[in-house]
Amino acid sequence: MNRRDIAVTSADGSSVHVEVYGPEGAPAVVLAHGWTCSTRFWDAQIWDLAVDHRVIAYDQRGHGGSPVPDPLAAGKGYSTEALADDLEAVLGAALGPGERAVVAGHSMGGMTIMAAARRPLFRQHAAAALLCSTGPSRLTDEALVVPLGPGRLRTRLSRAVLGSKAPLGPVTPVSKRILRYATMGAGSAPERVDACARIVHACPRAARHGWSQVLAGLDLEADVRELRLPVTVLVGAADRLTPPRHSRAMAEALPHCTGLVELAGMGHMTPVEAPEAVSAQIRELTLTYLGAKKNHLVNDRPVPEQTVKEEAEA
Repeated sequence: MNRRDIAVTSADGSSVHVEVYGPEGAPAVVLAHGWTCSTRFWDAQIWDLAVDHRVIAYDQRGHGGSPVPDPLAAGKGYSTEALADDLEAVLGAALGPGERAVVAGHSMGGMTIMAAARRPLFRQHAAAALLCSTGPSRLTDEALVVPLGPGRLRTRLSRAVLGSKAPLGPVTPVSKRILRYATMGAGSAPERVDACARIVHACPRAARHGWSQVLAGLDLEADVRELRLPVTVLVGAADRLTPPRHSRAMAEALPHCTGLVELAGMGHMTPVEAPEAVSAQIRELTLTYLGAKKNHLVNDRPVPEQTVKEEAEA
């Protein structure tokens, strides 16, 4: 699979690492990952979509190949405005003038899309969006990671757990069990739990803590209503970090919600837990709003419809 990396500079001078896959001129997809993840979180979607899409995946600041923000500028380096700035910078650098893309965001990536809703460059380039396993506000109030009933104690404990500065250490059987409980469905395949654990444990501690403070005080409710483009909402029914009530409320508030998909048995890490379902939703959006050609599966790989017709005629 062909890949090229580009270095993008955001509004405050921060560097954003961007990876581009797939053929030039193909329908464009932009992928924004979530808190403590990286572009590697989207590997299944990249592998699937880059056959006939141009896939643009980037590391949120402080994750993967994007440097950790300067701690002396924490108020600016860690903010929803910074998330929106970075997404706009990626769109401006990776897309041509007037070119549009489907933008998919998981967890904090979905919050990035909400934060950018009013931005002119986002509105210019985004044809449709997928909000995947995310929420706009009250994240620590609604999280179900701590097995207590709703209330101040659960909120306080959730904030302490999710905002901990403690190092995660190496990936071990115990750490994988903890991660699966907090972020994945009970039936998640061991290899997928292992993949998620390695991605999450690779996140720098400073970035993990810095962004946890932003997420704890998040309020993007008004921005959801400013997403004036077609939006599909997807969530795992067993999501403990951003439970389905967030997705149902967003679907009600969005001006143009194209569908609410709840995946039975899946947790928060839906692009890794249910990669085919997430890719299918992105493909449906590109087909509908970018005019991408419908594909057929041959040996479990997507093949353009035109190719199938040509082979049949031959």
